[in-house]
Amino acid sequence: MGRRRRTKKVGSTRGFGARYGSTVRKQYVKVHSEMKKAHRCPKCGSESVRRQSVGLWNCRKCGSTFTGGAYTPVTKMGIVAKRAAKSTPTQQVSVKRKEKGDIVNDLSEANAENKNVLP
Repeated sequence: MGRRRRTKKVGSTRGFGARYGSTVRKQYVKVHSEMKKAHRCPKCGSESVRRQSVGLWNCRKCGSTFTGGAYTPVTKMGIVAKRAAKSTPTQQVSVKRKEKGDIVNDLSEANAENKNVLP
């Protein structure tokens, strides 16, 4: 007697059957398995980060919730943006509050200037 032939293991695409094509199913398996595995927490360092919803990640150990990519907590663009934000110097912007009367006066002055400019 020969060996019995077994069906191919399809993982998380088992519900798709023969639909959608093999390439799409392989990409889905790659993304889905990466999303479902436990990731490292940036605060406590434990491997207990799970996806809460699209872009929201939660550490089950320390309870910290943070934003990240849709399928992975850290994306390549996120690393680049963090590096760029670190290197740029921050400037403090002082905002001068105006009273309502000041705004009205400024607008009336601006309207008066516009009237002078027009022939």
